[in-house]
Amino acid sequence: MIIQQAYRYELDPNNVQRTLLAKHAGTARYAWNWALARRKEALERGGPVPDAIAQHREWNRWKKANAPWACEVSKCAPQESLRDLDRAFKNFRRGRQAGRAIGFPRFKKKGEHDGFRLTGSVHIEPVSVQLPRLGKLRTKERTALKGRILSASVSREADRWFVSLTVERARPDPAPVAGEAVGVDLGLDSFADFSDG
Repeated sequence: MIIQQAYRYELDPNNVQRTLLAKHAGTARYAWNWALARRKEALERGGPVPDAIAQHREWNRWKKANAPWACEVSKCAPQESLRDLDRAFKNFRRGRQAGRAIGFPRFKKKGEHDGFRLTGSVHIEPVSVQLPRLGKLRTKERTALKGRILSASVSREADRWFVSLTVERARPDPAPVAGEAVGVDLGLDSFADFSDG
């Protein structure tokens, strides 16, 4: 059976790498807020709301003239941020249709839930992780995992940086349970009733 599993490691970046990590998180946050503002404008006009792909094309055109600093970071950080916003909008609409109270996506603030996600060429070594545009980042513990790396989510908590690696791996199917099955029925009339015959 193929499963997805996550491994989380604390990073030990130097000062240059800390600056790059903060730039990536800031660019992802900026792209989220930029896209959310445009989606709100579209909703107020009553027009169609652009999806992540259309907004990514618009972001690429817009950033060349208005945000040249966004070219200093990996293209994955803002791209994945736009995908996350798309997912948040879909969850909001699905929740409203189902009658659940799911909040409208909000603007992100600096210092609150700083993070970003990267896909592509992510590699691990015994005591480091190599991320696109960031290079090798030392970890505080050994990085031993098996499987194909799908993505790396980097987050900051209390001025400490962490990376969560989502891995796809094969796991053996569980063996069937031998013998008779015994079920427990919890009810209000009695504490427990066993169905073993």
